[in-house]
Amino acid sequence: MFSLQQLFGKADKFFQLLEASAQEAHASVHLLLELLQSPAKAKGLDDFVLSRRKEKKIAEEIGEELVKTFITGLEREDIEALSTALYKIPKSVEKFAERYSLAAAQLADVNFSRQAEMMEKASEIVVAMVRQLRDMKRLEEIKELNDRLQYVEGEADKLMVELYRDLYGGRYEALKVVILKDLFELMEKVIDRCRDVGNIILHIVLKNS
Repeated sequence: MFSLQQLFGKADKFFQLLEASAQEAHASVHLLLELLQSPAKAKGLDDFVLSRRKEKKIAEEIGEELVKTFITGLEREDIEALSTALYKIPKSVEKFAERYSLAAAQLADVNFSRQAEMMEKASEIVVAMVRQLRDMKRLEEIKELNDRLQYVEGEADKLMVELYRDLYGGRYEALKVVILKDLFELMEKVIDRCRDVGNIILHIVLKNS
């Protein structure tokens, strides 16, 4: 027979795994920042593949624990939804890194710093929000963090309008327009994935408050 300590220990493991997943998502974004800051020093895509695999392994462990565990602390469908949303962050990051590496020779004059800063902020907020899940009473803090995340996502949308205007203004050759449009949209997708995580967390907390 399980003791209460064992049961709550099992429930706590999900928080640990979700926090590890959020940290890995943030780490993948940090890898991307390093790539953009120093493309010449990039070691290839191995680090991105490894980060995504680590995230996948955590997601698989969460799935296994859901099968074995009676008390989860959060509803099972919420844990699964959050785990899936977190996994999509490094997956999107890896896709960007792949495309960027293929076209790096044509991108030496392109500054991705504004989008990169937004991605970093968004992933940092995701880590903070996942940590707050341990205490469902902190509804106002969760709302504030989610508001910050929504603001970053909104600013990213505004930036995309500016970027589209620049792309369609005749400054670039047709091939480069296609490449940049693809990369800009992938960067925005990373931020959108972070926003999705924030929405799921807010939904969980509201439901349990």
